[in-house]
Amino acid sequence: MTIRTGTIFCVIGLLGGPALAAPCTPPAPPPAEARPDKPKRPEKPACLDAKGGCPGWEAYSFNDAVKAYNAQIQTYRPLAEAYLQTLNAYVKAASDYAQCEAKALQP
Repeated sequence: MTIRTGTIFCVIGLLGGPALAAPCTPPAPPPAEARPDKPKRPEKPACLDAKGGCPGWEAYSFNDAVKAYNAQIQTYRPLAEAYLQTLNAYVKAASDYAQCEAKALQP
């Protein structure tokens, strides 16, 4: 009688094992809208490469555009780093999900 009882518990354990395991939850990617827009670099005036250089007003305009770009980059950088952390968390979650699925396939 004890052999049959042990066999029954063994069979129930084999059949109930995977069904009792928690299902693997696929990760959700970060929304594309969360990706910050990279500021556009100011275009260099053609006169910068010319032998005579740029007239004063054009050089000052370009200098002002570079200063504005640098200010935009200062704002953009923390947003980009935060988004990158979100992407790295997604990659880790995807790896964890793949490992969970692989373990679920094992007998």
